[in-house]
Amino acid sequence: MARNSLLCNSKHSLIYSSSSFAKLLEHCAKSKQSTDVRAVHAQIVKSPFMYEVFINNRLIDVYGKCGFLKFARKLFDKMPMRNAFSYNSFIGALTISGSIDEAEHVFTSMPEPDQCSWNLMVSGFAQLELFYISLEYFVKMHFENFKLNEYSYGSALSACAGVRDLVMGTQIHASLAKSRFVSDVYMGSALIDMYAKCGDVGCAQRAFDRMTERNSVSWNSLITCYEQNGPASEALKVFVKMMECDVEPDESTLASVVSACASLCAVKEGRAIHARVLKVDKFYNDLIISNALVDMYAKCRMIKEARWIFDRMPIRSVVSETSMLSGYAKTASVETARAMFSKMMERNVVSWNALIAGYTQNGDNKEALELFLLLKREHVWPTHYTFGNLLNACANLANLKLGKQAHTHVLKHGLRFQHGPESDVFVGNSLIDMYMKCGSVEDGSRVFKKMIERDVVSFNAMIVGYAQNGQGTEALRLFKEMQEFEEKPDHVTMIGVLCACSHAGLVDEGRHYIDAMSKEYGLKPQKDHYTCMVDLLGRAGRLNEAKKLIISMPIAPDSVVWGSLLAACKVHRDIELGNFVAEKLLEIEPGNSGPYVLLSNMYAELGRWRDVTRVRKLMRQRGVVKQPGCSWIEISSKVHVFMVKDKRHLQKKEIYSLLKILSKMMELSGYVPNIGDFDADEEQNELECTPLQGLEV
Repeated sequence: MARNSLLCNSKHSLIYSSSSFAKLLEHCAKSKQSTDVRAVHAQIVKSPFMYEVFINNRLIDVYGKCGFLKFARKLFDKMPMRNAFSYNSFIGALTISGSIDEAEHVFTSMPEPDQCSWNLMVSGFAQLELFYISLEYFVKMHFENFKLNEYSYGSALSACAGVRDLVMGTQIHASLAKSRFVSDVYMGSALIDMYAKCGDVGCAQRAFDRMTERNSVSWNSLITCYEQNGPASEALKVFVKMMECDVEPDESTLASVVSACASLCAVKEGRAIHARVLKVDKFYNDLIISNALVDMYAKCRMIKEARWIFDRMPIRSVVSETSMLSGYAKTASVETARAMFSKMMERNVVSWNALIAGYTQNGDNKEALELFLLLKREHVWPTHYTFGNLLNACANLANLKLGKQAHTHVLKHGLRFQHGPESDVFVGNSLIDMYMKCGSVEDGSRVFKKMIERDVVSFNAMIVGYAQNGQGTEALRLFKEMQEFEEKPDHVTMIGVLCACSHAGLVDEGRHYIDAMSKEYGLKPQKDHYTCMVDLLGRAGRLNEAKKLIISMPIAPDSVVWGSLLAACKVHRDIELGNFVAEKLLEIEPGNSGPYVLLSNMYAELGRWRDVTRVRKLMRQRGVVKQPGCSWIEISSKVHVFMVKDKRHLQKKEIYSLLKILSKMMELSGYVPNIGDFDADEEQNELECTPLQGLEV
């Protein structure tokens, strides 16, 4: 009402001044009130300035900024005379409303587009995330010899960041470096953001270092760069420098730093940021910062602290609830996570992914699969992360049938296994891993060959898969091919290579590769590599050499390393070394039944029954109980589980009857059971595994 009064009181004083109308329109652009704009327009219609191009241009511009495209279009169409500003004002109104096709049509109909016209097209397409077209207009603008300014460069760099086009971004940087805008603080921030989103941390840091002037946006861009690309520890260091330079952090700064703390599980630093947030009123109830804090505490498995923040948030979003849900899932409280998921008023695919991942990580793979089916029934569009978790569940179950069905879903959703803004290469890697764990080497190899792009994980999945499925020669061939592609091996690669050497009995090659780890590949051998080497030497009967290797290890050997040697001692009947190794194992894990059973069986094979009795008596005295063996088989989509001496199965009579028939047939064929093992461990009897083989027949 006050504004309308202002217009009425000013009527006679403003009627002859176009500049006064321009000031009123500027006021309307800030208020974004339709009644104000229409009132000023009405005054203009009654004034001598009704057909003045300048005033009409301002009116179109204000209508566009206020979101009243209909009035802007009507005014533009009725203008008897237009100039470049008329077209630019209308193009600006169209881009703001998202009518980019019409904006492009108006642009092409312009008699003479100017620098502003080109900038509007470059920025308009970039704002609507049509990045490639934005860059096309930027290139055309340059070829048409229009002078590029800070608006041109800013929009083009934003487009490069959107499509992760590092090559184009670098070229634009080179052009910017030759211009007078190179020292502009906004250009510097745009460069950091572009390099960060393209994953080039080094160039982002150099762009920051060369800036003569910095603001909070510059610092935030670099902190976010390290938080998203790593190392996250650098994000904390940049934040400390920002504080030392007396630059006040804002919501974006604190949210990024808290996210970096979450990635590092840096609880101490996270608590310090939290304390800072509590001291500033404008940060205390900020939704983005609160979400980041909930996520940080949840990822650090401090679920009570996460819940404390969550319960005190005045406003929550789906992000808040998903972070909390994910925290419960990671701390093995999957039931609580499911209950929270069921109560969520709004869910997105990230919420579904968090719960599916929780089930998979906690070993409840069947529930993960059922949740995926529910997701499909509710018409939620799965992402590459959904398929990654789904395939992990299939791999853990070693269920090839389900795995192939999951593969079908992956193909239907058009995943191509390539890098980009939404890289899905890891889904291809999960497919390879699933097929290899299910023993379907050919299918895994087929996926690997059809992948558009591969990374070190792709090669690792194949090399380890070949090794685990007894195809050591193929694993080593692929390792050589990996080096030809100049893909640098990592610790997992070398585990697969050493495992392949073990299965193929290639002792000399194994020695070469473990030696080459530090000399050629810059990798320090870890426990798993030594375990593979001990297994290789043990299989080859070089037990003393394996013992020397364990003793000379730069890291303390664990039960897995000694257990590998003890198993080899049993195979090669070296009771003296077996005694030594068993003692080492019992020092590390006195409650583990494995060493007792193996040692007992070794004595039994040599007929040393007193020692068998002594070992078994020692087990009873120490309260060590051997866990019974367990096997399972799937028949007609139903899984049958069997324990040793199991008599709970509904078809137990048929199973034991068939077992007797098979035992007789095996005896007639010349099979002689290892009586030593049976006597040494009463739980190791003919019931384990054999009935399953009968059922499978």
